[in-house]
Amino acid sequence: MTGANKGIGYGVAKHLGMSGWQVILGARDAQRAEKAITQLKSSGVDVLGWVNIELRDLSSLEQAAKEIEERYPELSLLVNNAGIPGDMSVDSQHTELRDIKETLDVNFVGTFALTKALMPLLTKNHGRIVNVTVPSEISPYWHPLAYVASKAAQNALMGVMAIEFQQAGTPLEIFSVHPGPTTTDLNGNMALPGFHDIDTVGRKMAELINDGQSHQGEFIELYPIVKED
Repeated sequence: MTGANKGIGYGVAKHLGMSGWQVILGARDAQRAEKAITQLKSSGVDVLGWVNIELRDLSSLEQAAKEIEERYPELSLLVNNAGIPGDMSVDSQHTELRDIKETLDVNFVGTFALTKALMPLLTKNHGRIVNVTVPSEISPYWHPLAYVASKAAQNALMGVMAIEFQQAGTPLEIFSVHPGPTTTDLNGNMALPGFHDIDTVGRKMAELINDGQSHQGEFIELYPIVKED
């Protein structure tokens, strides 16, 4: 579980753990990771440990994958949750190119690199890959270019991999989940009507992962944005 020391990642890790999963946290900061581990353990979660995951540093991702393979050879679920928001305060005309590149490098390139590095282990264990993302279809209510573009690329990655897994008979499953409007640090802890809290989203996403069904290639919205008339 990447980005598991706070926000949606923490909520999902908590409820997966409470449902019986052993949890491995991916985080960038040792102090925050250890704090999250303490809190998770107090909720009864079996946390095996944490691994340093820095999506903008591709060489470190190779090392992280090696560490996971050595320490946690039974890994069967990768939840790609970590990401950065980009500058959500500006329209596309005023979006800086460096912001586009940085957001794509972390949310798409980094996510792909980690997924690719862990695929041999996940394949061996007939595992699953779950991406936390947003719709590729542009919403009239919320559409920060850098973030939406990075997640659209992530959705394309999911779709391509799902088809390839099916065509090749690869024992891997991949699907994407849109949590819906959620109050997190990423959006400045916005809490408007229709928003849900981390605990609610974490519980519902854990239920989805545990439902025993195949979701190969699906884009699933936990709480779809209701369009106004």
